[in-house]
Amino acid sequence: MNRRWLIREKTVTPQPRVLVVEDERNIRELVCLHLGLEGYACEGLANGEEALARTERERFDLLVLDLMIPGLDGMSLCRAVRRGGQNHDVPILMLTARREESDKVLGLESGADDYLTKPFGVRELVARARALLRRPRQAAAVQADEQTEPTVMIHGIEIDPARRRVRVETREVELTDQEFRLLHLLATHAGIVFSREALLAKIWRGDTYVTVRSVDTLVKRLRRRIEPDPATPRFLLTVWGVGYKFADV
Repeated sequence: MNRRWLIREKTVTPQPRVLVVEDERNIRELVCLHLGLEGYACEGLANGEEALARTERERFDLLVLDLMIPGLDGMSLCRAVRRGGQNHDVPILMLTARREESDKVLGLESGADDYLTKPFGVRELVARARALLRRPRQAAAVQADEQTEPTVMIHGIEIDPARRRVRVETREVELTDQEFRLLHLLATHAGIVFSREALLAKIWRGDTYVTVRSVDTLVKRLRRRIEPDPATPRFLLTVWGVGYKFADV
């Protein structure tokens, strides 16, 4: 009697890689323990400079950064990661013992996607990490489109999507990924008013703990980069009670 054996190949899904940068050993191990229980491959470091070197060599799916770490503080590390490289679009969750709103704004302005103050609940940490990991990586979502997008010239501003380069007059401007995409979206729809809710959906793309105030913060950051006088903007205009638009051609 012939028997037929059915062999099925088991598909192994790679574990999301998480880098936790926290100088307090107990907190670092606690975070890695619970993220590991969620099925994430979690690694911990205590030094910002070491973490930057790792992010330049390896690709991660989530960064969890403490604000106050030796070597390179969390805010500077966040900015350095956002400036370029294979992790420029990685979701970043900032941890800090500071509770003031100004500290939260600074963290978000540096390029963090979410912010959690100490002491925090483990369940909330895991929920926020899970939400950030569900969000598609921005580079993967827009790379194909950007390669075919033409260079935009408007009001003396040059926006090159393929090279992710922006120039204002003759000055090259360095933008984070979110700042670049906001500028490109508004500039390619000059005169069209976008509500904060619409910008939130288009720029953040996913289930993250952000609000419409995050849009206001991002606009302020971008104005400081490209406007001659951010207090009286010429390019990124506020439409009171509605949202924002780029100045008409």
